[in-house]
Amino acid sequence: MTATRMLEPGPPPEVARADVEDLSAWRPITIDVAVAEAAWSIEDRFGVSFRDALIAAAAYVAACAVLLGEDLQHGMDLDGVRVLDPFRTPIGDLERAVRRPGTTRPGTGTGAGP
Repeated sequence: MTATRMLEPGPPPEVARADVEDLSAWRPITIDVAVAEAAWSIEDRFGVSFRDALIAAAAYVAACAVLLGEDLQHGMDLDGVRVLDPFRTPIGDLERAVRRPGTTRPGTGTGAGP
C-alpha cells in the first residue's frame, strides 16, 4: 500500500487498512466502463476536463443532486448534478441544496442518465 511504504513516516498497515474501512462508509463509486463512458460523454458535451467529468459521473451514479467544488463553473448543471462553489454559496443555500432529494436515476432507484 502506497500510504505505508511511500510516505515517511507512513502509518502501520493496520492503521491504513482501518482508515480505508472507515472511508468505505461513504460508499465510494467503483470506476467501471459505464462510469468512464458517462465521464467521456460529460467531457465531450460540457467541455470539462476528464478528471472533472469523472468526478461528475461518479456523483451522478451515486445519485448526488449537488457537487461541491471550486474548479467547475458555479451553478453548472451536469446531467442533473448541480455544481456549487462552497465559497460562493451562502450556507443556508448549501444546506437546502444538499437536503433536496435527487431525481430518479437508473441503477440507483433514483431517472435518466448521461
